[in-house]
Amino acid sequence: MDGRVIRLFRITMKKKSDLRLSIAYTQAKKDIGKMSKRDLFIAGLYLYWGEGTKADRGNVCIANTDPAVIRAFLKWMHMMSFPMEDLYVRLHLYADMNIEKEMHYWSNELSIPVSRFRKSYIKKSLLTDLTYKNGFGHGTCNLRFENMLKWEYIMMALKRVRELHTRP
Repeated sequence: MDGRVIRLFRITMKKKSDLRLSIAYTQAKKDIGKMSKRDLFIAGLYLYWGEGTKADRGNVCIANTDPAVIRAFLKWMHMMSFPMEDLYVRLHLYADMNIEKEMHYWSNELSIPVSRFRKSYIKKSLLTDLTYKNGFGHGTCNLRFENMLKWEYIMMALKRVRELHTRP
């Protein structure tokens, strides 16, 4: 088959896909609308239930490569009145990454001062050795709040969420 025909086919298929995605996004945006405080509370619980560290008693922690996920978690923590002095950040990076540059990247993305960052964990493997695309290329950000009373409240809220999904 002619290379030009294949190229035109790919362009046509991409346009069709882009149109479907645009229609789906418009509908999803309409369906979701604005988030109330309760919506954020419930969404945060489910985010923490799926992505958060629950076994580290007294520590409310989430780790992710996507800054938007970490920002959503921060927004939830703010809504839950977590004191910022209980917050610290630890990055998991690869040996070939610039630690200082990545700290400033995450600090800027999250509007958290570098002074709230603790020593990064450096994996011996190299980011450039990865054969698959994973994450956003800035390592994994671990956001942690040390607060026993908040942790206990969240664990009990998750207990209630689990009850809602338990078979009768």
